[in-house]
Amino acid sequence: MEYVMVDGRTLDRSAAKVDIEDRGYQFGDGVYEVIRVYNGKMFTGMEHLKRLKESAEKIQMKLPYSPEELLARMEELILKNEVDTGTVYMQFTRGISPRNHVFPGENVATTFVAYTRKVPRSVEPMEKGVCAILDEDIRWLRCDIKSLNLLGNLLSKQRAAEANCFEAILHRGETVTEGSHSNISIVKDGVIITHQADNHILNGITRQKMLEICRNESIPFEERAFSLDELSSADEVFSSGTTVEVMPVVEVAGRPVGNGRPGSVTRQLQALFKAEIERQCGQI
Repeated sequence: MEYVMVDGRTLDRSAAKVDIEDRGYQFGDGVYEVIRVYNGKMFTGMEHLKRLKESAEKIQMKLPYSPEELLARMEELILKNEVDTGTVYMQFTRGISPRNHVFPGENVATTFVAYTRKVPRSVEPMEKGVCAILDEDIRWLRCDIKSLNLLGNLLSKQRAAEANCFEAILHRGETVTEGSHSNISIVKDGVIITHQADNHILNGITRQKMLEICRNESIPFEERAFSLDELSSADEVFSSGTTVEVMPVVEVAGRPVGNGRPGSVTRQLQALFKAEIERQCGQI
């Protein structure tokens, strides 16, 4: 039996229902988070839940639970579904009300849904590396909000899938922003370059953890926008994200990156990131 949470109640998945006039369903009016689970423990759980709160505040939505309360509820759900390696997903919408672009009154409660999935680590792609396409970034200008509005991401990810590639690297004109479902970084002459955390990208929790590791290990990095030309001449390219960890990108738009194999800086980051996971969650 699989259990989910709906508005704080733990239910069998078959019994979970959401009203057709829920604003998440009709407008994408909501926010979400996905947290990785290793050995039954959430990795960087509190960081994700604090970002969820920040995303909600940016769209003028007040969550009914604190990050600490949500953490406890997610631990309960993970335990009930016996998840060892996987993810826990949660979302809040602005609730159920007659369809109207204007926000409903404060008496309308948010809708909260959460569920788990058992998902293994992507070890083989992390070892061999993946390919990516280039795609114009057509998304709105508040990518710092982890909202339910993902149509632009989906279109880019679908183009990547149709090209038998793992990711779509997005760009606004000549400036690279991020991937369709991950942050993108390059390495040039031993220096990691990643887009600064502004409204053009989601400030990924894995990205934040990666930069923390770089500071602690004295690995040089720059937070700045980089161009398509810099991407094409990079020594290494990698994506980072909750479900992909640190993923080497060895081919972009049909051209090999460097020698076409995962580079030494990416390998170093992978090892350090894995060590951080094991410090928090145990051996993986």
